[in-house]
Amino acid sequence: MRKQKASTPFLLGVFAALLACTSHTLAADEAGTVKTLKGTATIERNGSKAPATIGSRIQTSDRISTGAESSIGITLRDNTLLSAGPNAVLELKQFAFNPTTHAGTIDATVRRGSLGVISGKIAKASPEQVSFNTPSVSLGVRGTEFILEAGERGSAED
Repeated sequence: MRKQKASTPFLLGVFAALLACTSHTLAADEAGTVKTLKGTATIERNGSKAPATIGSRIQTSDRISTGAESSIGITLRDNTLLSAGPNAVLELKQFAFNPTTHAGTIDATVRRGSLGVISGKIAKASPEQVSFNTPSVSLGVRGTEFILEAGERGSAED
Protein backbone atom coordinates (compact mmCIF):
# COMPACT_ATOMS: atom_id res chain seq x y z
CA MET A 1 0.00 0.00 0.00
CA ARG A 2 1.24 3.40 -0.87
CA LYS A 3 1.02 6.38 1.50
CA GLN A 4 -0.37 9.55 0.01
CA LYS A 5 0.62 12.97 1.14
CA ALA A 6 -2.15 15.44 1.80
CA SER A 7 -2.20 18.08 -0.86
CA THR A 8 -1.42 21.67 0.09
CA PRO A 9 -4.71 23.05 -1.30
CA PHE A 10 -6.64 20.51 0.77
CA LEU A 11 -4.79 21.46 3.97
CA LEU A 12 -5.29 25.16 3.25
CA GLY A 13 -9.00 24.51 2.78
CA VAL A 14 -9.25 22.68 6.10
CA PHE A 15 -7.32 25.47 7.83
CA ALA A 16 -9.58 28.14 6.29
CA ALA A 17 -12.70 26.25 7.42
CA LEU A 18 -11.37 25.94 10.98
CA LEU A 19 -10.47 29.63 11.02
CA ALA A 20 -13.94 30.57 9.78
CA CYS A 21 -15.57 28.48 12.51
CA THR A 22 -13.34 30.05 15.16
CA SER A 23 -13.97 33.61 14.01
CA HIS A 24 -17.72 32.92 13.83
CA THR A 25 -17.64 31.63 17.41
CA LEU A 26 -15.70 34.68 18.57
CA ALA A 27 -18.05 37.02 16.71
CA ALA A 28 -21.09 35.35 18.27
CA ASP A 29 -20.41 37.15 21.57
CA GLU A 30 -19.83 40.42 19.80
CA ALA A 31 -22.95 42.57 19.61
CA GLY A 32 -21.54 45.65 17.94
CA THR A 33 -18.86 48.29 17.64
CA VAL A 34 -18.33 51.84 18.89
CA LYS A 35 -18.45 54.01 15.77
CA THR A 36 -18.44 57.53 17.25
CA LEU A 37 -17.29 58.97 20.55
CA LYS A 38 -17.28 62.50 21.88
CA GLY A 39 -15.78 63.02 25.34
CA THR A 40 -15.44 59.98 27.57
CA ALA A 41 -17.26 56.68 27.94
CA THR A 42 -16.57 53.41 29.71
CA ILE A 43 -17.48 49.81 28.98
CA GLU A 44 -18.03 47.63 32.02
CA ARG A 45 -17.66 43.92 31.33
CA ASN A 46 -17.49 41.12 33.89
CA GLY A 47 -16.90 43.57 36.74
CA SER A 48 -14.04 45.53 35.18
CA LYS A 49 -14.19 48.90 33.44
CA ALA A 50 -12.27 50.02 30.37
CA PRO A 51 -12.37 53.29 28.46
CA ALA A 52 -14.39 53.11 25.26
CA THR A 53 -12.64 54.10 22.05
CA ILE A 54 -13.75 54.19 18.44
CA GLY A 55 -13.58 50.58 17.30
CA SER A 56 -14.20 49.10 20.77
CA ARG A 57 -16.22 45.88 20.61
CA ILE A 58 -19.51 45.76 22.50
CA GLN A 59 -20.65 42.41 23.87
CA THR A 60 -23.85 41.09 25.38
CA SER A 61 -24.06 42.02 29.09
CA ASP A 62 -21.86 45.12 28.64
CA ARG A 63 -22.75 48.28 30.56
CA ILE A 64 -21.86 51.46 28.66
CA SER A 65 -21.62 54.75 30.55
CA THR A 66 -20.96 58.20 29.11
CA GLY A 67 -19.42 61.14 30.93
CA ALA A 68 -20.71 64.69 31.24
CA GLU A 69 -20.85 66.46 27.87
CA SER A 70 -20.11 63.12 26.17
CA SER A 71 -21.87 60.91 23.67
CA ILE A 72 -21.30 57.53 22.05
CA GLY A 73 -22.58 55.94 18.84
CA ILE A 74 -22.76 52.16 18.58
CA THR A 75 -23.67 50.07 15.56
CA LEU A 76 -24.97 46.61 16.41
CA ARG A 77 -24.33 43.66 14.06
CA ASP A 78 -27.87 43.87 12.66
CA ASN A 79 -27.28 47.56 11.78
CA THR A 80 -29.30 48.90 14.70
CA LEU A 81 -27.86 52.32 15.56
CA LEU A 82 -27.64 53.41 19.21
CA SER A 83 -26.70 56.94 20.25
CA ALA A 84 -26.32 57.63 23.99
CA GLY A 85 -26.07 61.20 25.26
CA PRO A 86 -24.31 62.75 28.27
CA ASN A 87 -24.32 60.92 31.61
CA ALA A 88 -26.11 57.93 30.09
CA VAL A 89 -26.00 54.37 31.35
CA LEU A 90 -26.97 51.64 28.88
CA GLU A 91 -27.02 47.91 29.61
CA LEU A 92 -27.13 45.49 26.70
CA LYS A 93 -28.80 42.58 28.46
CA GLN A 94 -29.29 40.31 25.46
CA PHE A 95 -28.26 40.34 21.82
CA ALA A 96 -28.37 37.56 19.24
CA PHE A 97 -28.43 37.88 15.46
CA ASN A 98 -28.51 35.41 12.58
CA PRO A 99 -27.11 37.26 9.54
CA THR A 100 -28.70 34.76 7.15
CA THR A 101 -32.30 34.91 8.37
CA HIS A 102 -32.09 38.28 10.20
CA ALA A 103 -33.77 36.62 13.18
CA GLY A 104 -32.52 37.57 16.61
CA THR A 105 -33.22 39.40 19.81
CA ILE A 106 -32.27 42.68 21.45
CA ASP A 107 -32.99 43.49 25.08
CA ALA A 108 -31.43 46.69 26.42
CA THR A 109 -32.05 48.93 29.42
CA VAL A 110 -31.40 52.65 29.67
CA ARG A 111 -30.71 53.24 33.37
CA ARG A 112 -30.15 56.97 32.98
CA GLY A 113 -29.79 59.59 30.28
CA SER A 114 -30.96 59.56 26.70
CA LEU A 115 -30.69 56.94 23.98
CA GLY A 116 -31.57 57.45 20.34
CA VAL A 117 -32.31 54.29 18.36
CA ILE A 118 -32.68 53.57 14.67
CA SER A 119 -33.81 49.98 14.44
CA GLY A 120 -32.02 47.46 12.24
CA LYS A 121 -32.68 44.08 10.68
CA ILE A 122 -33.90 42.30 13.83
CA ALA A 123 -36.72 44.81 14.35
CA LYS A 124 -37.75 44.47 10.72
CA ALA A 125 -37.70 40.63 10.74
CA SER A 126 -38.88 39.96 14.32
CA PRO A 127 -40.16 43.16 15.94
CA GLU A 128 -41.55 41.25 18.93
CA GLN A 129 -37.96 40.23 19.77
CA VAL A 130 -36.76 43.83 20.34
CA SER A 131 -37.21 45.47 23.72
CA PHE A 132 -35.80 48.66 25.21
CA ASN A 133 -36.46 49.40 28.86
CA THR A 134 -36.06 52.18 31.39
CA PRO A 135 -36.54 51.78 35.14
CA SER A 136 -40.22 52.65 34.65
CA VAL A 137 -41.13 51.75 31.03
CA SER A 138 -40.69 48.82 28.65
CA LEU A 139 -40.86 49.70 24.96
CA GLY A 140 -41.46 47.13 22.24
CA VAL A 141 -40.09 48.19 18.87
CA ARG A 142 -41.90 47.86 15.59
CA GLY A 143 -39.21 48.98 13.14
CA THR A 144 -38.75 52.69 13.63
CA GLU A 145 -36.66 55.49 15.17
CA PHE A 146 -37.15 56.71 18.73
CA ILE A 147 -35.50 58.40 21.70
CA LEU A 148 -35.68 57.19 25.31
CA GLU A 149 -34.92 59.28 28.39
CA ALA A 150 -34.48 57.76 31.82
CA GLY A 151 -33.72 59.00 35.32
CA GLU A 152 -31.86 62.14 36.17
CA ARG A 153 -29.03 63.58 34.18
CA GLY A 154 -26.58 63.34 37.05
CA SER A 155 -23.37 61.40 37.30
CA ALA A 156 -23.09 58.21 35.26
CA GLU A 157 -21.43 56.32 38.12
CA ASP A 158 -24.58 54.46 39.33
